[in-house]
Amino acid sequence: MKQRIENMDLKEKRVIVRCDYNVPIYNGKILDDTKIVASLETIRYLMKNNCKIIILSHLGKVKAEEDKRFNSLEIVAKRLQELVGRDVYFNHQILDPELPKRIDLMLPRDILMLENTRFLDVPNKLESNCDAQISSFFASLADVFVNDAFASSHRAHASVVGITKYIPSCIGFSVEKELAALDRFLKEPEHPFTVIMGGAKVEDKLELIKTLLPKCDHLLLAGGLANSFLKALNFNIGSSLATESSATIESLKQIMLEYREKLMLPLDAIVGSSYDENYTRYKRINEIGDNEVINDIAIKTLEKYKTAIEESKTIFLNGTMGIYEDIRYANGTKELLNSLKKQDAIKIAGGGDSVSAIKNMGFESAFTYLCVGGGATLEYLAKGHLVGIDNIMEASDIEVLDV
Repeated sequence: MKQRIENMDLKEKRVIVRCDYNVPIYNGKILDDTKIVASLETIRYLMKNNCKIIILSHLGKVKAEEDKRFNSLEIVAKRLQELVGRDVYFNHQILDPELPKRIDLMLPRDILMLENTRFLDVPNKLESNCDAQISSFFASLADVFVNDAFASSHRAHASVVGITKYIPSCIGFSVEKELAALDRFLKEPEHPFTVIMGGAKVEDKLELIKTLLPKCDHLLLAGGLANSFLKALNFNIGSSLATESSATIESLKQIMLEYREKLMLPLDAIVGSSYDENYTRYKRINEIGDNEVINDIAIKTLEKYKTAIEESKTIFLNGTMGIYEDIRYANGTKELLNSLKKQDAIKIAGGGDSVSAIKNMGFESAFTYLCVGGGATLEYLAKGHLVGIDNIMEASDIEVLDV
């Protein structure tokens, strides 16, 4: 077991906590606060130990300067304040030269949240490339680091991995619970084992798909992942999100040749239009028009996917079947969850969108366990380890560098 928070000397220490507050937000409102709630046990434990608490997290995708307008963590700080029942101070600047002084002035049990760490990725990807100076700066703010962000633990980022090179580090309660649940239910899953995946970019999941396919009995796809496979089969997917890489297309063709008995792709869809936001139609996959956008799976696909679900003993769901936040494209996800509810199997779901849909649609009780992580859960399932956890040393092995 990696170094646990309960084994650390934390009394009156400055503690920097990497949380996963990448929560789903729609029209300026948090749709699901599961990830925030998951961090409360660790935060309250640190408060009990009279720590000064500094919180790091990311939110959303920040690829350009304009993305910062929609991905500030300030809304999360306000929700955390409501949940924890005391002030949560927010620092709009991450690399604020006054930050060390502000932390010095904090009282025991005070909580300070810094702005979205991914803001440091514009323009030089300092966070994502695990920049040594950024890692060292984070470490200089505290005496101890706690990784309580399971969902980010597959990323070798400065706020996850880099910081562990400089100060004593441990895992928080949320990470510990996730690892225990995944080891119990998915390390050696009972077969037939079915994986259901939605998602946007197939490039982000390609290696995981290759690793998962030998381990599962069925892989059911939706969203941009499915679109890319359909494109590789020469279906016209209109203006739907899909890969533009010819090399990726060739990889998908090889996967389909090797695992055609395991892979399941949509047969029909509910589509929108790239130029008319009020346009909604039912289409077979071979009927998609050039300006149409696949936004949900439809009845024939659900019937096909149900055949795999009904024979499964273990099911892992990562992602939704469509744009579930829009009622016009929510039915595929709702009906899939209905099918899962009826199946007597171990049912695990992981990822913010998955868990948000499950809770908002009233299916929480149908699942054996809801993971806070999506991509991290898939990677742990496929590879058996995560770089952000690997880097947490055992107590006897800790060796830190001078900051």
